[in-house]
Amino acid sequence: MIAIDNKLISDAVVEEQFVCDLHKCKGGCCEDGDAGAPLQAPELDELIDNYDIIKPYLTNEGIREIEKRGKYVYDVEFGWTTPTVNGQICAYGFRDKNGIIKCAFEKAFLDGKTAWRKPLSCHLFPIRVKKSKHDPDLEYVNYEPREDLCKAACKLGKQLKVPVYIFLKDAIIRKYGEEFYEALEATAMQLQSVEKTI
Repeated sequence: MIAIDNKLISDAVVEEQFVCDLHKCKGGCCEDGDAGAPLQAPELDELIDNYDIIKPYLTNEGIREIEKRGKYVYDVEFGWTTPTVNGQICAYGFRDKNGIIKCAFEKAFLDGKTAWRKPLSCHLFPIRVKKSKHDPDLEYVNYEPREDLCKAACKLGKQLKVPVYIFLKDAIIRKYGEEFYEALEATAMQLQSVEKTI
């Protein structure tokens, strides 16, 4: 376990390797799960503020679900989440010509239409952040790929030799800032050098 400020980071974040292989998994994390994407409280306004901008990217089914259930829904286990279509694909997701699920928010962001990329929980995946039940300031940062769905990503990460924390650099910086990432990177380098001397 790595401790930086009030964050406890699993060793797997720096030791394991991972690179999404969308041609294999087809973006399955956007439809495989018990709920939609978990949302932080400030992100609820982002969904509302950017909805009209991203609406042209949505499927008819997604629009119907959002307009019926709301731009976000409350789940007893996960808190605020994005709605899903028939309990499967995220209502903000769509399939491209290759059958890969893409995010309407991210597409609008990449097209320069919005400043908000997508829910942070999606951006950080397969890292999951959990708050401590006993200390509200303490967070656990864990590496939790899906066992079957992420097999190809784990394999590609090993082939390319890309650690999880490097693959998710932008997302980690978005969540915790540059200084945190630099501290995490320095710790990872230190652990590598220790392993080489053993």
